[in-house]
Amino acid sequence: MKMLFSQPDVRIDELIQQAERPLLSYEFFPPKTESAQDKLHATISGLEETRPDFVTVTYGAGGSTQEKTFEIAETLQEKAFGPVMPHLTCVGKTRTELQEVADDIHDRGFRNIMTLRGDPPKGQESFVPTDGGLSCARELVELLIDRHPDFCLGVAGYPEGHPESQAEDIELQYLKSKIDAGGAFITTQLFLDNEPFYRFRDRCEAIGITAPILPGIMPAMSKGQIQRIAEMCGASIPAELMTKLDKAGDDQEAQQQAGLLWCTEQILDLLRNGVPGIHLYILNQVRPALSYSLATSVMTGVTP
Repeated sequence: MKMLFSQPDVRIDELIQQAERPLLSYEFFPPKTESAQDKLHATISGLEETRPDFVTVTYGAGGSTQEKTFEIAETLQEKAFGPVMPHLTCVGKTRTELQEVADDIHDRGFRNIMTLRGDPPKGQESFVPTDGGLSCARELVELLIDRHPDFCLGVAGYPEGHPESQAEDIELQYLKSKIDAGGAFITTQLFLDNEPFYRFRDRCEAIGITAPILPGIMPAMSKGQIQRIAEMCGASIPAELMTKLDKAGDDQEAQQQAGLLWCTEQILDLLRNGVPGIHLYILNQVRPALSYSLATSVMTGVTP
């Protein structure tokens, strides 16, 4: 049974505007097994003291984890993790079904949605809209704003280009169209080199995108893991990072230490260059959050 909240979430764009410091946010994903669920709850407990400003929860292809998304989101809401932003995609649902999901999200007290087209379902090489459904994230933004104008919608940006993109200029104009349709802020795909992010930020400003841009960061917890994820999302891996991971050999702890240190240095550089916040893809683990704690400790001169 869904839980109804009398106090709706605060809008994340308002948090960004009012903040006197960069915000911190985490992304969680719904577990698929009982053991993974136990691990996630342990992670949530382990992260309570870090007090993120908001958190997001992903959404399986075709809505395969929709109810689990809401269950985890409500757990995070109960634990006072700040506003909770469920993801929503176009995959596998008609326009009418998406309107019903929007109503459900609104009824549960959520006012922030990460608005995505979504990846093709397993077994499909390219995205094919559901019959009677939507073809892109901009259409989903339009549908959600029309249904509930008080929604705050995050949209995705790609500092190194979307894997399906053919032209940088066209991709940026499409991003602008998502903002013009009602997107309130941008969260980027993960990147491991800050320079593409700074170029992306400058290009956005040059074409009139004024929405806040939150950089999405993921620490390399192992060489194999970051190679797989980077290939999947089109992110480059700096040669210096690969050298550090190679030097760690087969020592998994040494690989994690190298990845966390690299991530800490990335975050420190981003904070020094005026980003409005850091969004951490933590893979339902506690350790990735240490990168932010270490970076802010260096900034403030306080030992963690």
